[in-house]
Amino acid sequence: MVKEQSIVRGDTQQKEEMQKRLFWPEGQTLKDFIEIEEPVQCRHFLCVTVLKNKEVQLSVVQCRKRQSSRKKKTKQTFLLDSYQKIEVWHLQDLALLDGRNPDIDDPCFLMHFTTVRFVRAVSCAAKYSLARSLVALSSSHCQSPLTLKNFDQNYIQSADNFFDHGDCIVLTRVCFYALNLVWLSMCPAP
Repeated sequence: MVKEQSIVRGDTQQKEEMQKRLFWPEGQTLKDFIEIEEPVQCRHFLCVTVLKNKEVQLSVVQCRKRQSSRKKKTKQTFLLDSYQKIEVWHLQDLALLDGRNPDIDDPCFLMHFTTVRFVRAVSCAAKYSLARSLVALSSSHCQSPLTLKNFDQNYIQSADNFFDHGDCIVLTRVCFYALNLVWLSMCPAP
């Protein structure tokens, strides 16, 4: 539990830092990102951003450590993250998001633009998280829905699709009735 919280905290800090250093100066809002594995020895992220004109972009961002000195008198050096966009696409140009095989735990997927881009996420959960985010942004910002292939739809659909307020009221009444029965069974008989 503690390890998961530190990972989430690290992801939040990473997101805030990327937003502040890379996307905010360009007038973009970082909506989602996942860490991906690339052949080059440094950290890489697949980022989803929304521009001022409400257009959605996907970009591969490379993160390298660089040295920086803050005070010349003390000559202290610090390692800072340096972010650079390597590849950029528009979500509306994404013809197909292919999960390759929904029956196995495979973190790899294919993004079909004019060319096909192979992506290896750090986990299958990250792959599905990105797919959910892209589906939501596509439905709210693009004219057409995102085409998915080889994804388990049970993990793509948001929980809002399954939640019905009428069902919640019925469930509450059933629970209240069951609680009353338990309460009455605990009372002594006259």
